[in-house]
Amino acid sequence: MRKNSIKNTRINGEVQKALSEILRSGLKDPRVHPMTSVTQVEVAPDLKTARVFVSVLGSEEERRETLKGLRSAEGYIRRELARIVNLRNTPELRFQEDTSIEYAVSMSRLIDEVRGADEESRQARGEEYGDEYGDGEHGDGESDGEYDDEDGGDDE
Repeated sequence: MRKNSIKNTRINGEVQKALSEILRSGLKDPRVHPMTSVTQVEVAPDLKTARVFVSVLGSEEERRETLKGLRSAEGYIRRELARIVNLRNTPELRFQEDTSIEYAVSMSRLIDEVRGADEESRQARGEEYGDEYGDGEHGDGESDGEYDDEDGGDDE
């Protein structure tokens, strides 16, 4: 089975779904933070190993403790995975931290801060949002719908 085959992709999805359910409802380890989610699973084509990427919304200490808890509960998680997903081999699980969700949240926060500061500076200058040229045009030579000449009529 090739790494990016349809079958392998389907197995990755099934294992991810099962692991998410196990972490959500079956795992009782107090070290595992409640805001832990399985973001991606990469099962090897021979079904012997699986890299499990987990994201923990919490402090650095909570992330470390969660990974320790997951690694110590690997046998239980693997046994539950074998019970839920019917595979020829139940893969050996290797848990890795995934910081992509945390990175996305921080980038979104930065974008919101910049947009807020930009909006405040526009209001201080008396500009409308989206009117960065201050002349009623949108930068492409198009008008914003108001009449361009004083009499508001045709140019006859």
